[in-house]
Amino acid sequence: MHGMAVGETAEREDLLAAAVVEAVEGTIAYAGSVFLRSRDRRSVVLAATCGVPPSLLGGWRLIPVSSPIPIAVAYSSGRTVHLAGAEETMRRYPQLAVALPYAFGSCSVPVGTGGETFGSLAIVWAASPGGDGLPKAQRRHLRSVANRLGDSLSALRARTGDPVECDPGTVPVETPAPSAAAVRVGLFQWDLASDTFTADDGLCAIFGLDPRDFDGRAETLASRLHPGDLVAFRSCAREAAAKRSTATRRLRLPDREHGGEGYRTVELWVRVPEADGMRARTHLVGAVVDARAGQAAVTAVERLGDGLFSLSPDGRVTYANHSALRLLGVSADELPGRLLWDGLLPWLSDPDIEYRHRSAMISQAPASFTACRSPDRWLAFSLHPAADGVTVRVVPVGRPPPASAAPASPPTTATATAPARLGVMYHVLQLGSALTEAVTAQQVCEVVADQLLPAFGGQRLAVYVVRDATMHLLFHTGGHEDFLEWLEGVPLHARLPGTETLTSGTPLFIESQQALSRGYPGIPTDAVSSWAYLPLIASSHPVGTCVLGFDEIHPFTEKDRGVLTALAGLIAQALERARLYDSEFALARGLQQALLPHRLPKVPGIHTVVRYLPGTSGMDIGGDWYDVIPTDSGVCLVIGDVEGHSIAAAATMAQLRSAVRAFAAVGHTPGDAMAGVNRTLFDLDAGLLASCCYIHLEADGHHARAVTAGHPPPLLRRPDGTTGALDLDIGPVLGVERASTYPETRIALPPGSVLALYTDGLVEEPGTDIDVGIDRLRASLAHARADSLDELADRLLHNARGSSHRADDIALLLTAIRSPRPA
Repeated sequence: MHGMAVGETAEREDLLAAAVVEAVEGTIAYAGSVFLRSRDRRSVVLAATCGVPPSLLGGWRLIPVSSPIPIAVAYSSGRTVHLAGAEETMRRYPQLAVALPYAFGSCSVPVGTGGETFGSLAIVWAASPGGDGLPKAQRRHLRSVANRLGDSLSALRARTGDPVECDPGTVPVETPAPSAAAVRVGLFQWDLASDTFTADDGLCAIFGLDPRDFDGRAETLASRLHPGDLVAFRSCAREAAAKRSTATRRLRLPDREHGGEGYRTVELWVRVPEADGMRARTHLVGAVVDARAGQAAVTAVERLGDGLFSLSPDGRVTYANHSALRLLGVSADELPGRLLWDGLLPWLSDPDIEYRHRSAMISQAPASFTACRSPDRWLAFSLHPAADGVTVRVVPVGRPPPASAAPASPPTTATATAPARLGVMYHVLQLGSALTEAVTAQQVCEVVADQLLPAFGGQRLAVYVVRDATMHLLFHTGGHEDFLEWLEGVPLHARLPGTETLTSGTPLFIESQQALSRGYPGIPTDAVSSWAYLPLIASSHPVGTCVLGFDEIHPFTEKDRGVLTALAGLIAQALERARLYDSEFALARGLQQALLPHRLPKVPGIHTVVRYLPGTSGMDIGGDWYDVIPTDSGVCLVIGDVEGHSIAAAATMAQLRSAVRAFAAVGHTPGDAMAGVNRTLFDLDAGLLASCCYIHLEADGHHARAVTAGHPPPLLRRPDGTTGALDLDIGPVLGVERASTYPETRIALPPGSVLALYTDGLVEEPGTDIDVGIDRLRASLAHARADSLDELADRLLHNARGSSHRADDIALLLTAIRSPRPA
């Protein structure tokens, strides 16, 4: 089906941004977000934020609707999920608390209308222990905002066809948190011929004028200036008019706002607008910039001996005073725009520092840590958050005491020689979040490897699963392929670490090759020195074993053992869910393939090939179909697309395909056949729409008659290589009106032509007009070699095959017109 236009997308973005801002400003919250359902209805996708950048949300940008996460629960249940603080979050939603272990409260409400839910709206606030959370009046306000947003989205869909759904790759709309303005700007137009000013309210405020009393005369503004700047005021205008370029001056205005006798400095910017004629030489536009607040703040901060710098909500440095630059050992050109932990300062490149910043932003509570700048210069960092970012104070300190003498809750230390696992908790906390996005078993294993190996300093990871009471390798990364190959195919009752950990339910931590040999004589060690065998058990059912391997001897601390034991349960649940998904996915795809033609008939004078790619974003089967139908009067080429991804869509597709074949077999014209298929869709009462393109190649092989029901236009490559979309009379989409008629268009098909029929999954891209995709396909068809129709089809699908996020199925039917067929 066709995608939405850019204007419609912009209107939806405005609705989302306005709603999330209203939700935050009308409550005690400092941040909020809107999630909308995905096209396959299996996930909710981050669509808009206010006060918190998406980067702070970690893996929480796409959440399966079945996840035990408040956003997903609010969407799937239609109920408000209110969590007063960290304690209630841990009790009711431990998975969320593990992944985001910060002191915050949250409230999530469904967004929808008329019994249909489009997504969820959530806000978060800094929560203190024992607090009551969001007051009832503010909860009602939040639900009211969500309901109005649902009504607006529904109205937008009815008016423009905007489908409301959000693609996983959609870039969220971001609205920053409000902050104090450091700069005031006033805008004006200046007519030199009449010496009149048209000024906005901002300019009047800078000059200390009431906009209602301003008489529009330049002389009135000039009278407010320092007497010594009157000439500069006029000369700036003359220079801009004469040189037809931007002219600037610094002017002084009395500082009456603070009751003083002095003056403050403002910047005057004047230019000639780009226009022709005499008026262009006398008409000016410009601005007056008052940066007094920002300048005063910078001056005050620069006087301090302590280092101070400011971080944006996503952790990038936006300002640093000279003391901070000196203490950090960087220049003013290096630091702005960089993350503290991104490698510029190796002694700060630790995930724990990023975790501290994230903790401060999400909980809105101060945080601190110490770090050592080589060789032995210790600095203490304190983070002071607000909704619009973090102010960081850095001061020199003495060397921290040894760990044995440290207090119960020492500050974090990050040094160049610190253990690599200092930031282990950051990686581990991310695992629970990342697992919510993993859908297939392969994705679950990749997430586990990406998170656990760097968190614990491991080099190898293998996941074995149980099938028919024996162990089978599902995933392996790192080292050699023979890592644990001896475990493949062994029964569960075998006395091996990979099976005993599973049958006993107890993790095994083996810290040396000697320890392994003592416990399990004869087991090969390869180059591995330490192992962690984690039993994967879900609902008392053995799923498999996850094994971490370490090339160097790795002592497992009590914290390591506790965390890995807890994570084994998360991994098992995710893997079991994913394996069930994989099984159902294979079943669904098998059913879909059974509903489509197994092979295309061979027809003299033409050659046809087909390609079909299922979508990758969901498990449900789609409604794309294709067919080649020989008849007494020629051959019919058909391609169609039933909306949605579900068993109902597939069943409707099969029935429409049968209807097309039936109408074609009895000799109906293309227009009558399409009208009959439309009536059939109404009789099925499926509540679905469908598009279809039907081309009847006449017996002479030179001509065809075509009808289309809201389907993307076929492409025709002529013998000389010129390629274009066929200009067909377009009929309405199937299922809109029972009495719809479908006009026929007669087209010429010279020998050597190639006809391309396709579904919109091949040409649609989120945020791009479908015509752009059609033209891109046309260009590919025009420039590709056409001597092999199979190779041509593969080339046209090359980019689609490489995509890991195909939201829609793709069908492509190519027909080469070889020569006129005998009558």
